[in-house]
Amino acid sequence: MKIVRIENLTKRFRDFTAVDNVNLNIEQGEIYGLLGPNGAGKSTIINIICGLLGMNSGSVYILNKDIKKECNYVKSNIGIVPQDIAIYEDLTAYENVKFFGSLYGLKGEELKFRVNEALDFVGLGDKYKSYPNEFSGGMKRRLNIACAITHKPKLIIMDEPTVGIDPQSRNHVLQSVKKLNSLGSTIIYTSHYMEEVEEICTRIGIIDHGKLIGEGTKEELKSIIWDKQRVSITVDSIEKIKEEDIKRIKGVVSVQINNDRVDISSDNDINNLDEIILYFTNQHISIDNIESQKPNLEAVFLTLTGRKLRD
Repeated sequence: MKIVRIENLTKRFRDFTAVDNVNLNIEQGEIYGLLGPNGAGKSTIINIICGLLGMNSGSVYILNKDIKKECNYVKSNIGIVPQDIAIYEDLTAYENVKFFGSLYGLKGEELKFRVNEALDFVGLGDKYKSYPNEFSGGMKRRLNIACAITHKPKLIIMDEPTVGIDPQSRNHVLQSVKKLNSLGSTIIYTSHYMEEVEEICTRIGIIDHGKLIGEGTKEELKSIIWDKQRVSITVDSIEKIKEEDIKRIKGVVSVQINNDRVDISSDNDINNLDEIILYFTNQHISIDNIESQKPNLEAVFLTLTGRKLRD
């Protein structure tokens, strides 16, 4: 089931096109990473999904409902964790979560149960009487999450939920994302920390200048810029090495020898490392180090957008 289906979405602000004919699908059970430089259009897309912005053209379906026609239904099934913390300093943790839960129609004993459940989930159950001004930045972020999940939304949008918090709180948030997903929520996740996206996202879309310029799993995106396996082998001596013999190994496409290092490129779909090592062993060449060179998402992002994610 497609939780989010976006077709030919365009949004303009006067002469500026913030979203330019975007098509995007998010399946049930995904943690979908939506990445883009500042001003790329991802926040505009999120605001449209949440029903906070209209569109110039195109269609957006959430849970198979047209957001133009059934906006209230859509909103009632979405939980939003905004980049800017949205909690009330003059309310306790319990009162904050209760207030947001009531906005989604929860009442009475069910509301009380859901509030306690949400606070326990984010590790703030023992802080229910405390006020946000007593909390660290990480605890405020966790309270923000509790406010967003009280009504058990089917789609949760998390817009940079780990900005400005300590590593321990960041880890807690990431584990919470994974657990929410395992409990059935589909999640849209934005971040300026590529390592977070690497860790938790099942599929990723890269937005730039209002267009979706890359989409897929981590490995699919990496294959855009890296169509070969690369291994670098440091040896004690290169005198016995013959490039033509290594090139005869199945899958090897190129060999470069630099001082005491041998760089070998092979086809991605061939697993030949054992044969490569066997070649050196048979030649009685001692291997000091083996390093597999793999691309990361940061390199993909830089290649596609010309900018680093945190620029």
